[in-house]
Amino acid sequence: MNAPDTSGGQDLAILHYGDGDFTVVRPGRFVPCAVSGRRIPLEALRYWSAEFQEAYAGPGEALARWRERNP
Repeated sequence: MNAPDTSGGQDLAILHYGDGDFTVVRPGRFVPCAVSGRRIPLEALRYWSAEFQEAYAGPGEALARWRERNP
């Protein structure tokens, strides 16, 4: 019996981002960075926007998005 393929969309989590925390809507292992597209493991997720409901891989991506929206 072959092991199931876990490299696809099944590992994509759906989250609701709040101020200071997030809620898992659909379980998964990662979310995509809204700026770079890089996969962010949930245990490493530290940066997101509650206002725009998007995640960022790090402070550089969060700052880049802020600068895009605040010229």
